[in-house]
Amino acid sequence: MKITVTSIPVKDQDKALDFYANKLGFIVKHDIPLGEARWLTLVSPQEPDGVELLLEPNSDYPAMKALKQALVNDGIPFTQFQVDDVHAEYTRLKDLGVLFTIEPTNMGPTTVAILDDTCGNLIQIYQMNM
Repeated sequence: MKITVTSIPVKDQDKALDFYANKLGFIVKHDIPLGEARWLTLVSPQEPDGVELLLEPNSDYPAMKALKQALVNDGIPFTQFQVDDVHAEYTRLKDLGVLFTIEPTNMGPTTVAILDDTCGNLIQIYQMNM
């Protein structure tokens, strides 16, 4: 068994696509129309055959809205992405206008920063400290 797709809930797939592609730098793997929504996945350009991130529409699902709001209220990221240099990535993203709730912070084995994805989620970026 292996992980091939993981999802992140978004209200607006076009807005999410803009953020995840144009700010974070992921590339589109699949964009398949499915009625009002689409099967929209992205991958890391470093691993184009790696795990796909599904931008999953959730605007009509009250439980997901409540979960996302609770996570944001408590400052808990919905998911995490590993980077080689969290300080460099923080600077790059800040220069693109990305808002952070936590600046790069050393947590022992990792250094983390938390950003707002503009789609109702907090996302943690981290690097392993070796």
